[in-house]
Amino acid sequence: MKLNRKMIISILVIAVLGLSSFVAWNQLFGPPNEVAVFETSMGTIEIQLDRQKAPITVENFVKYVKTSYYDGTVFHRVMPGFVIQGGGYTTTAEKVAGAPIKLESNNGLKNLAGTIAMARTDDPDSATSQFFINLVDNSDLDYSTTYSGYAVFGKVVAGMSVVNSIAAVKTGTRYIFFPSYNQTIPFPDWPIQDVVVTKAYMKP
Repeated sequence: MKLNRKMIISILVIAVLGLSSFVAWNQLFGPPNEVAVFETSMGTIEIQLDRQKAPITVENFVKYVKTSYYDGTVFHRVMPGFVIQGGGYTTTAEKVAGAPIKLESNNGLKNLAGTIAMARTDDPDSATSQFFINLVDNSDLDYSTTYSGYAVFGKVVAGMSVVNSIAAVKTGTRYIFFPSYNQTIPFPDWPIQDVVVTKAYMKP
């Protein structure tokens, strides 16, 4: 069947209207655009969260943000060419965190430069409040059939220059006392001048 000019125009109009409807539906009923804002002593970082791919992890992270848990914490582990890590310590002590969550590393998200993921111990389901931001593509941290990996749950959408500035600070060894173990533990990658999260909140 040969299409005339009028029929082609009609098909194009229908296609455009369909696409517009899809976009409008997505904006109205699609997953909300959740952005966490971290104001630090070195500048502001904005992190877009992916609740669709990592619902448990995002819910956990947002809970800490909304309860002001991260206010006053520091980036205690800075490793240029790898990650910056925070969310678990003040300048002198460990913070008491909530219950650990189930690992969501097998969600299709990769540990690419600028993404945020949960820190954990050797136990896959042990993440609580600590997180790290990847400074480079860290494919060795990704989930595989033979490795549990680390759960990525968002990405930096503003302030990556701040992240890179934090990554460039001088570090040394900080000794933190753990009352539960009754001993002091050294942290070798702690910034000499503390990088403090002054305020964390969800973007309106």
